[in-house]
Amino acid sequence: MKRYLNTLFVTTQDTWLSKEGECVELRLDKKPLGKIPLHTLQSVVCFGRVSCSQYLLEHCARLGVSVTWLTENGRFMAAMHGPTTGNVLLRRAQYRMADTPGASADLARFFVIGKVANCRTVLLRQARNSAEPGLDEAAEKLGRILRRLAAPHDLETVRGMEGDAAHCYFGAFPLLIRPELRERMRFAGRSRKPPRDEVNCLLSFFYTLLAGDARSALEGVGLDPGVGFLHRERPGRPSLALDLMEEFRPYLADRLCLTLINRRQIQPADFVRTEVGGYILKDKARKEVLAAWQERKREEVEHPFLKERMPVGLLCHMQARLLARFIRGEMDAYPPFAMR
Repeated sequence: MKRYLNTLFVTTQDTWLSKEGECVELRLDKKPLGKIPLHTLQSVVCFGRVSCSQYLLEHCARLGVSVTWLTENGRFMAAMHGPTTGNVLLRRAQYRMADTPGASADLARFFVIGKVANCRTVLLRQARNSAEPGLDEAAEKLGRILRRLAAPHDLETVRGMEGDAAHCYFGAFPLLIRPELRERMRFAGRSRKPPRDEVNCLLSFFYTLLAGDARSALEGVGLDPGVGFLHRERPGRPSLALDLMEEFRPYLADRLCLTLINRRQIQPADFVRTEVGGYILKDKARKEVLAAWQERKREEVEHPFLKERMPVGLLCHMQARLLARFIRGEMDAYPPFAMR
């Protein structure tokens, strides 16, 4: 268990939560793990096989402490809120901000700043151990885009800079693959629906997983994942989840994709080419990729804004809570996640 931003995250499987006076008591195999005063909490988030007593749920409802249940892998299942439905007020604030051009563009700019900064860091890290001049050149271009993003812009200008940054980053992406593997794992620019090569297939698979995690995190705090700022509303599209995941694409998805390729854990034989010219992962490889994804999410890092160590898998949830605080007016700016 761990508390962040007045939220208790319970990730240990088979944990039992019950009411003990004015506290939530946690037990595993009937052994006490600890007690936390309920008045210090705003919410409880349970991952996987975590059970709660009826008396605890009733008391949480009276105190306005929300309880959210996710699968062990972080997919949203359900949430319980008390009679004071603060989520309604939060969503109304979200809708008002999305309908205000200046405020919407500013929040979109924060998401893009996080994405571009992390793309630049990925390139610079590789450039330290590489003789490829293209990496430094691309990182320098991204740095110029970041300096332009420091000032407010309208939404179309922000989108244009995001597009320029993506073109620059993916133009240098093949240089992140080990030279001896580039012919076998070719990458000729970003392609999707269908992915036209093995690298794009792996990237798209990770982006799908990441989008699911982002959506769960947003639903867990009461935000509407369908109403975004950088990505606008479209029927069936989780626009805000796509916004939130932008800052995590290079940090989590791209880096893990490159690790699996450069360590030869994933090879061309792990893919099948479809009749329409796209690529899909074979079943065995898909299981290995999912295992690597979950292993990565269990690693601990320090959150650059909160200055607390936490599993990588909770970073989306932290950002969703920071986003909710910003939308409620409790913070002057949204701090995007930027890796060091």
